[in-house]
Amino acid sequence: MIDQQLLEYLEGFISDERKLRFLEILEERTKYITVALEDVFQMHNASAVIRSCEVFGVQEAHVIEGRYGKRLDKNIAMGAEKWVDVFRFENSINCIEKLRGDGYSIIATTPHANDCLLPDFKLDGKVALFFGTEKEGLSKEVMEQADGFLKIGMHGFTESLNISVSAAIILQDLTTKLKKQNVNWQLTELEKLEKRLDWTKKSIKSVDDILTRYNELA
Repeated sequence: MIDQQLLEYLEGFISDERKLRFLEILEERTKYITVALEDVFQMHNASAVIRSCEVFGVQEAHVIEGRYGKRLDKNIAMGAEKWVDVFRFENSINCIEKLRGDGYSIIATTPHANDCLLPDFKLDGKVALFFGTEKEGLSKEVMEQADGFLKIGMHGFTESLNISVSAAIILQDLTTKLKKQNVNWQLTELEKLEKRLDWTKKSIKSVDDILTRYNELA
């Protein structure tokens, strides 16, 4: 349950412009689409994908770090990690099970499968888009567990795009399609309140000291 009084107290430490900006951005946020990155090797690629999630309003991302450890570079993400919820997993199966439990279809993005080109992809429910490591692509586990496959059409000699470019293209396309559909793609009112509180805390210097004073007054 959100502490409404705490939110109102903390919002007194940020500008009206920032409060309004939070409200505007939250109206465009969604969990209907999410992203999962499987063992991405290049740190800047993982961070760039998180940045694309933030730009296109995707609130949650999942990072599988079984092979290479933590792969997010805060400088490249340019603060996007503050605004996107990133969940970490030690292996792909745990990630898939969690997402399936939350009602997502597992969609493998790959240049090698002909199941569905991006313009033809239909959002018939919540989707988790899996992106694989740069050279090898997605693992056998993900390919076997996938509910569907998605690819970007290629018309040149190059067989594939950089993972961060692919993610940006797919997210831009699918979020645009999503917002034209008659489905409940937005965050719930409770989720919006939770993010307002979270983002407000992240916007205040010395927030721990302020929270201590608030608790002493309560």
